[in-house]
Amino acid sequence: MSAAIPERPAVKAGRTPTVVRLLVLATFVVILNETIMINAIPRLMHSLRISEQSAQWVSTVFMLTMAVVIPITGWFLQRVTTRQAYAISMGVFLAGTVLSAVAPSFEVLLMGRVVQAAGTAVMMPLLMTTLMIVVPDHDRGRVMGNVTLAISVAPALGPAVSGLILQVGSWRLLFVVVVPIAALVTFFGLRKLDNISEPQVSSIDWLSVGVAAFGFGGLVYGLSLFGDSDGKVGLATGIVIAGGAAIAVFVIRQLKLQRTGVPLMDLRTLGHRTFSLSLALLSIGFLAMLGAMILLPLYLQNLRGLSPLETGLLVMPGGLGMGLLGPSIGKIFDRFGGRLLVVPGSIGMVLALGGFTQVSTTMPYWQVLGLHALLMVSLAATFTPVFTLGMGGLPPHLYSHGSSMLGTLQQVAAAFGTALVVTVMSARTTHLVADGVAAVPAQVSGMKLAFGVTAALALVTIVVAAKLPPRIAGADAQDHGSADGDTAVSEPPGHGEPATVSQN
Repeated sequence: MSAAIPERPAVKAGRTPTVVRLLVLATFVVILNETIMINAIPRLMHSLRISEQSAQWVSTVFMLTMAVVIPITGWFLQRVTTRQAYAISMGVFLAGTVLSAVAPSFEVLLMGRVVQAAGTAVMMPLLMTTLMIVVPDHDRGRVMGNVTLAISVAPALGPAVSGLILQVGSWRLLFVVVVPIAALVTFFGLRKLDNISEPQVSSIDWLSVGVAAFGFGGLVYGLSLFGDSDGKVGLATGIVIAGGAAIAVFVIRQLKLQRTGVPLMDLRTLGHRTFSLSLALLSIGFLAMLGAMILLPLYLQNLRGLSPLETGLLVMPGGLGMGLLGPSIGKIFDRFGGRLLVVPGSIGMVLALGGFTQVSTTMPYWQVLGLHALLMVSLAATFTPVFTLGMGGLPPHLYSHGSSMLGTLQQVAAAFGTALVVTVMSARTTHLVADGVAAVPAQVSGMKLAFGVTAALALVTIVVAAKLPPRIAGADAQDHGSADGDTAVSEPPGHGEPATVSQN
């Protein structure tokens, strides 16, 4: 029987619902760990006696696990209450953090990171789905500006935070510091958190789960191998092709289930034009951000001789600016719409990445800081409106599927961005060294080319930004997003509709 579309709890104008505040805080804590290990690579190599390629896996395995788990979250969030999803997510994350902190070997550390990522994978879809249910559309830009702090600024601040902590002691402190913070967030969250929806009984197609895990996991793993310096290009290419083929099978399976059953990831979300455009723009944005985050520490530490702490302090203003501007950008979106922000933001992203193509061993640090700040502010101006427009362009019963798709593509884009810039930089450097160019000038040239490639890709965001609508008018009242020009797609009655809200 068809369930009722959820009613929103009463929310005062200009106030962020408590449930969203709690979820933003929890999401910030868990997503911060995705990039917090980037500056710890040298410490890990020395402490655990591992190679640089092995040490990189503390970050890669996190993205890999996220890419595998996130597709399942759409089904999972429909099966449990808000409090249950929160408790399970934070409990799993805490267990992984403790395991990582006490890990006696590299293998156990990787296992801890896998457990951490499994808990983290649930938080962003839970936050996005909850926000779309409890926040009225006229206030979503402001609230989404606060959410930007968690889903965009946390990865940007990871290297800066780790640089400060590593100045004090061991890499284990990166996990020890997080444990009490995450425990307090979990405790107070469970005391204050209300359920905003009732669970629905639904089945899961385990074939889809297996194919999704192999496809998305294989794609991220294969892309990560391109960044290795051990000549694994052939193996990486084969794994990427196999992962792509598995994803194709996954898509065919979901299309069939949309007609006869319950899909693991509802691809009808892609039938909504605004969501598809938002997905493309966000993927390229995360690719550019992660690519720059990998290249800048390499440039500042390997070529300019800065310490992890100095590197962290240099990139911190950009990350903080991104977070502090989030709420203001959200208010501008609510008042004027998205185009005023997204188009200039996309142009700023291209200009910043283009500026980094001029890096050298003598570039003033204030220029590096300024370009990084421009990139972060441009991404903030882009992410908040695009997240809001993309999710707002979906009908309520597709919110959980849309948020899980955004999260999955974010991880794939991050892995692709990391692999792309490292591969381009390494290939260019190796070629120049073989031609007799000194190592340092060759590395500088490789970084310039890598930044140039990301800048060229970012040009696509300007075109996509121009096609986005200024705002979604009455998206919640629509069945299939017709207000933003989306094409209606036929759907079985009662399929996947959200249940009535339970307000405690």
